[in-house]
Amino acid sequence: MAKAGATSRPTRIQREKRQAIFEAALNVFSEKGLRGATLDQIAKAAGISKQNIVYYFNGKEAIYSELLEGLLEQWVSPLRDLSEDGDPMEEILTYVSRKIEMSRDMPRESRLFATEVLHGAPRLGDMLNTDLKALVDEKAAIIAGWMVEGRLATIDPHHLIFSIWAMTQHYADFDLQVQAVLGPVRSDTRFEDAEAFITHMLVRTLRP
Repeated sequence: MAKAGATSRPTRIQREKRQAIFEAALNVFSEKGLRGATLDQIAKAAGISKQNIVYYFNGKEAIYSELLEGLLEQWVSPLRDLSEDGDPMEEILTYVSRKIEMSRDMPRESRLFATEVLHGAPRLGDMLNTDLKALVDEKAAIIAGWMVEGRLATIDPHHLIFSIWAMTQHYADFDLQVQAVLGPVRSDTRFEDAEAFITHMLVRTLRP
């Protein structure tokens, strides 16, 4: 748990310091994982002293846990915004578009989250089993309702969501591989091309 500002409103300088630590830690954790990262590496990346980091956080585990908790909420926000009142196809394709944007703009966050899950999600397990499951079940029920109404083709809504995760986050987690295979010219438009391909495939799959 964070130390500074825990019982009082943090000052502007404290907020800026914490943000600098989070930014540096994200770089270090996404490259080295929790086990390989050290406070010295985070301090060097942040351009501040190790003692300054210890003033704000009780070790690297505290930084890592707080990063992950904030990341999960940010990561699920596009799914949370999927609205029952919208057009079914537009809602799903908007979700795809936002996930591609996140893969393009937040590759470090995606890799950090993926690494945590691959290691058994020791710090996110409870949230995955409760908050995330409840959200996915809720949105899967909405999609299933659209299918019952004949507004989308009938497929498994949970696996549809999983497939969207897999297709979009691949371009963050395996970006080096994608660029190596596509080459320098095609890599320039890889995210736009990926969205166009996924959109085309989903429209053909989901059109009633």
